[in-house]
Amino acid sequence: MSDPVVIAPASSALLVMDFQRSILDMLGNDAPSLLERTAALVDAARARAMRVIYVVVGFRAGHPEASAKNASFAAIKGSGRFAAGDVGAEIHPGVAPRGDEVVVTKHRVSGFHGTDLDIVLRANGIDTLVLAGIATSGVVLSTVRHAADNDYRLVVVEDCCADRDAEVHRVLMMKVFARQTTVLSSADAIARIASH
Repeated sequence: MSDPVVIAPASSALLVMDFQRSILDMLGNDAPSLLERTAALVDAARARAMRVIYVVVGFRAGHPEASAKNASFAAIKGSGRFAAGDVGAEIHPGVAPRGDEVVVTKHRVSGFHGTDLDIVLRANGIDTLVLAGIATSGVVLSTVRHAADNDYRLVVVEDCCADRDAEVHRVLMMKVFARQTTVLSSADAIARIASH
C-alpha cells in the first residue's frame, strides 16, 4: 500500500492470532522474543483503549469439525491436539486475554472462515486491523486475504509474526503483504497507536 494506514484506536482492532502454547513451541528459541514484542504491542493497544481480539484454533472433543479430506486438520484430529482441555491449545500467559477481551475460535486456517469475527468487528465499528500471528504462511496469510476482500484496512506487524521458514516469512512480508497491507515493525506500530 502506498499510503500509510492510520491506526485510530476507536476504529481499529489488534488481532493476536494462534499464540497458543503448542504453536509457540514449534518456534523454539525464537518464541521468547516474539512473545516480548507482542506483549508490548498488546499493552500499547490496551493503553489507548483499542480493542484486542484473540483468534485461536480449537475443536470440540472428538474433533467433529476436522474433515478427513483436509490434510492438515485430519492430522490434528488424529493427534487429539487443540481439543477442549488440551494445555497446548491455551493462549500463552505472556499475551493472555483479559476477561473482557473477545476470543474467537476457528476450525480452519483463516481467522474469518466459519467464525463470528467479521460480525464482532462490524458490530464494534472496526475498519482497521493490526495483525500479529503464527504462522505467517498460515493464519496471517489466510486472514490478510479474507480481510482485504472484506475491505478492511490492514497493518501486519512483521516482527510480531513468525514462521518456521524464515524465507517464506520474508517473501510474504516484502512481496505479498506489501501489496494489500501496511507492513510495520512493532516499534512503528506502537508509535502509531500511541500517537492517536
